[in-house]
Amino acid sequence: MFRRLLLALFLLAVYPSTRLPAQDFRAQALRILKTVPLIDGHNDIPDAIRQRGGLDSVDFASPQPKLMTDIPKLRAGAVGGQFWAAYVPVTTMDSGPHPAVYALEQIDLIKRLCARYPRDLAMAYSAADVERHFKAGKISCLIGIEGGHAIENSLGTLRMFAALGVRYITLTHWRSLSWATASTDTARRGLSAFGREVVHEMNRLGILVDLSHVNDGTMSDALHAARAPVMFSHSSARALTHHARDVPDSILRLVPPNGGIVMVNFNPGFVSEAVRVYEDSLESRARALRAAGTDSATRRDSVQAWQARAPKATLQQVADHIDYLRRVVGVDHVGLGSDFDGITEVPVGLEDVSKFPDLIAELLRRGWTEQDVRKVAGLNVLRVLSDAERVAAAGNAKARR
Repeated sequence: MFRRLLLALFLLAVYPSTRLPAQDFRAQALRILKTVPLIDGHNDIPDAIRQRGGLDSVDFASPQPKLMTDIPKLRAGAVGGQFWAAYVPVTTMDSGPHPAVYALEQIDLIKRLCARYPRDLAMAYSAADVERHFKAGKISCLIGIEGGHAIENSLGTLRMFAALGVRYITLTHWRSLSWATASTDTARRGLSAFGREVVHEMNRLGILVDLSHVNDGTMSDALHAARAPVMFSHSSARALTHHARDVPDSILRLVPPNGGIVMVNFNPGFVSEAVRVYEDSLESRARALRAAGTDSATRRDSVQAWQARAPKATLQQVADHIDYLRRVVGVDHVGLGSDFDGITEVPVGLEDVSKFPDLIAELLRRGWTEQDVRKVAGLNVLRVLSDAERVAAAGNAKARR
């Protein structure tokens, strides 16, 4: 006993609390994640499954080497809740199924996926549902529609999505709508009058307004119009990586008064400035080769050689964005929005959903308190969900009087 005590004292002297071995921080992270549901704001596995032929083509209960998400990985990553993205391609605006139909099919896939694996997954439509499922040892499935074109300019369609349990809608994807402007658009306009009406109706329904993918003007307009907290389901800090999909400081300063949340994206081009610059140069090179009339095989070989020299984003850079957001918006307004299975490249150390504890461990290594880690892992988004539910309930009660 005395020898064990001396060994413990020696280890404490060699490894003070801020310099514990990496594996000890990971063990601490896993212990913390047993007390709070880690909730990821954005995962594109529904579309990944759809592209592979549907539910019958993927055994989600078994390891899927070509996917970033499956139940074994979710369990290894201590995930307690997941917003599954009902992604609606912008091409549906011009051809193919109606955007609303595509969204309905995605919602149907999410619900059937969740029902197929009841030992591990459970549909969640409220913050209380997430907490109840977490206590029962199940992973909550929440629905977020990616692309406001899914409502087809119809508030009635929006209300039907709410009835189906949709908890957030990303106002645009990469293409602007008549009522909201995308981040890829050079226009400075934001929300139209109808766009503000959409935001108000989403608030009344308890659907979170997701401002990932929109331009700065739409971010600002929505934050000023919103009567409930907004979210950025998968966006990082533009001050660190100058990408239009990230959030500038001028917008970040509007988030705390609104009560919203910014959920850090893991896309390498969104978290590493070196990767972003390299990706831009790669696109320029591809355009130059096309303009020069280079044949497709040569272009492909040249681009692949260019890609082979690309820099890599890292888990530590994702943590840098989380740290930065904590400084600018405060720890109560930061979350995680991986974009797994919607991105083709990943940061080193964050290859799939099993790696979430490693990111939490990195925050602990940097001196984060356990309570602050709990907030970023899940408490913040649970609070945002609860606040949105409360605003909706209060507004509907007032309307009935």
